Amino acid sequence: MNYRKIVDSLRQFRTWHRFLGTGLGLFMFITASTGILLGWKKNVDILQPPEHKGTSTDLTQWVSIESIVQSASHAVDSVVGRSIDVDKLDVRPSKGIIKVLFKEGYWEVQVDGTTGKSLSVMQRHSDWIEHIHDGSIISDFVKLTYTNLLGWGLLILTLSGFWLWYGPKVVKKMKTS
Repeated sequence: MNYRKIVDSLRQFRTWHRFLGTGLGLFMFITASTGILLGWKKNVDILQPPEHKGTSTDLTQWVSIESIVQSASHAVDSVVGRSIDVDKLDVRPSKGIIKVLFKEGYWEVQVDGTTGKSLSVMQRHSDWIEHIHDGSIISDFVKLTYTNLLGWGLLILTLSGFWLWYGPKVVKKMKTS
């Protein structure tokens, strides 16, 4: 292969690299900035509520799931002013708590597993940040499309960027030989 073909490929790669980088730039900025925030979620209380400790880690002393859900629902209702359906329970036996997550508003109630009393009622901002991060804030189809587009785009930019860095070295070496 002569160096002229390499120079031509470098020009073509530069065009594609610039086009793809410009097109994906905003999405990469959003993903990178939300990724940084998600990396800090356990260290910044406003992003994710700090974990409380329950009375006991002995599961045989814990109240029923029904009592946990009722306590959490009552707690979030007193803050929000209306009833919200429960989405999921995050059981933390080592902490003695159950985190009750709700379907709307990104609310979390931490409940003591032993007493059934609410320890904390706060919004989980990390959840909506995660939905922006992966595109699921719009829909699952957008999430799949968005993550594939960004993943493939980043891979192509990495490979083309490497060639744009290494290619001129190859041309220079061929010219001096």
